[in-house]
Amino acid sequence: MNVIDFQKANCRNCYKCVRSCSVKAIRIKNEQAQIMNEHCILCGHCLEVCPQNAKTFSSDLDRVKSFLRQGQKTVISIAPSYLGVMKYTHPGQVVTALKQLGFKQIRETAEGAAYVTNAYHRILEEGSMKNVISTCCPSVNDLIEKYFPDLTPYMAPVVSPMVAHGMLIKKQLGMNTKVVFLGPCIAKKEEAELDERTSGWIDAVINFSEAEQWMEEEGIEVKALDPSPMDNPDPKVNRLYPVSSGVMTSVVAKNGKDTYRKLFVDGLDNCIDLFRGMANGELEHCFIEANVCEGGCIKGPAISKMEVSRFKAKLDIEEQIEYVSPDYPEAPPEVDLEKQFYSRVEKEKMPTEEEIRSILRKTGKYSREDELDCGACGYGSCREKAIAVFQEKAELGMCLPYAFDKANSMANTVMEQTPNAILVVDQDMRIMEFNKAAEKMFKQSKSVAVEKYLFELIDHTDFLYVYDTHEPIVHKRVAYEDLGIYTTQTLVYVKEQDAVLGIFEDVTEEENNKKKHYQLQVETVEMAQKVIDKQMMVAQEIAGLLGETTAETKVTLTKLRDSILFEGQEE
Repeated sequence: MNVIDFQKANCRNCYKCVRSCSVKAIRIKNEQAQIMNEHCILCGHCLEVCPQNAKTFSSDLDRVKSFLRQGQKTVISIAPSYLGVMKYTHPGQVVTALKQLGFKQIRETAEGAAYVTNAYHRILEEGSMKNVISTCCPSVNDLIEKYFPDLTPYMAPVVSPMVAHGMLIKKQLGMNTKVVFLGPCIAKKEEAELDERTSGWIDAVINFSEAEQWMEEEGIEVKALDPSPMDNPDPKVNRLYPVSSGVMTSVVAKNGKDTYRKLFVDGLDNCIDLFRGMANGELEHCFIEANVCEGGCIKGPAISKMEVSRFKAKLDIEEQIEYVSPDYPEAPPEVDLEKQFYSRVEKEKMPTEEEIRSILRKTGKYSREDELDCGACGYGSCREKAIAVFQEKAELGMCLPYAFDKANSMANTVMEQTPNAILVVDQDMRIMEFNKAAEKMFKQSKSVAVEKYLFELIDHTDFLYVYDTHEPIVHKRVAYEDLGIYTTQTLVYVKEQDAVLGIFEDVTEEENNKKKHYQLQVETVEMAQKVIDKQMMVAQEIAGLLGETTAETKVTLTKLRDSILFEGQEE
């Protein structure tokens, strides 16, 4: 299962998601972005920055509705960040609304956090760990296991409040109880369903936006409802877990007597910076609360579009919380809060220096000076991008300066080398483009032509027709007698530029050859007619001569016959 999915039709090669991904867990293949699950830490930043809304995360909402339709006992574990992001007059109204949707119990995840606080307190009190990093944020856990494996010994071996709460509910109400986590985090889905160390305790994960939309569909007006109490004891200070330093505040409230220095960090880049320092041995004997989301869970990726300021949310939560530790007993023995962390680094083949140089050369980078390191592709340097290409995470065309130069080069080549004249005019018929062939054909330089309107050069009627109708004119013969040229024209409307493109093929030579051929035909006909006339005269003369000779011959032969016939009679 992919927690984050894609709508491929909407992915438009902007690479904004790659640029925003600090761990570079996004592959570009066939010009489409793909999440690499083995590298992703599910911080959700790509969801927040995608301008085309091409990325979505899979939803469990239909599964939850199915639990309720089937009449299964279903309990909500609601993250305390609801106090700062959901719309209500009294927090108990949210409880009433969720019960109207059909949930058996509404319990605060902070109830599980109270048991996690106890576990942290014991670890700090023992003091055996060189450093202690909180493990409530599943994205932080993924970050360390996948990118800073040397720090796994510093990770508090404790499950998150969500998992602890799921364990508690199922142990109390029965393993057949369906537990649904309602919160602001998409990484919780992986923790609940895909991590074999913690799966099985949470049956579905939904977010606040989904819950509010569901209530709206059911016609539930939260602010019009009477408030109801939560179905759990007040977790008091443990409700602070969603805000920066909330974990630390809860642990200190439990018992402030420990020797660890306290440090909290939020924001992915800040976490990476801190962990690099820790990997270099810069910190010792520190209790570190880490959260990938800036400001803590109150600005998780699943609520980023609810238009809630994390500063207001923080104040709203803090004002509703009692800063004392609840009088909770230790977790029941059957609720095992331990979780072991380990390296999940993906070993990747690295290119040789020559392989890197070969890839760089393919994008026009033949020397270090050619490496702009502009970061437009999403990688910090051209070398990093070349390595990503080698590892089939990136494509050559992602280099925008290279793609731009290539496109420009190709466009210029076509424009300047084609034997056809190319003109582009705007809605006012002002000339925008005028290539070399056009300069030759119309005997105008480009610098002069682009200062003119088309009608100052040639008849613009056909161009105006195409602009107004968006109907193309194809292979139309047009003569410019004053210029002594004949053309075949194709005119098309270019929507993206709101302009008309005209391609003129010079057929003057062809037309002149046709004229010469026609003239030759006329002259041949005239000559043939003269020959025919002369031949007719000769024929008539021959016929006349033949007629006189025949008559004379006839008289002579008649006389000869008669002399022969009547020769004896005369004697």
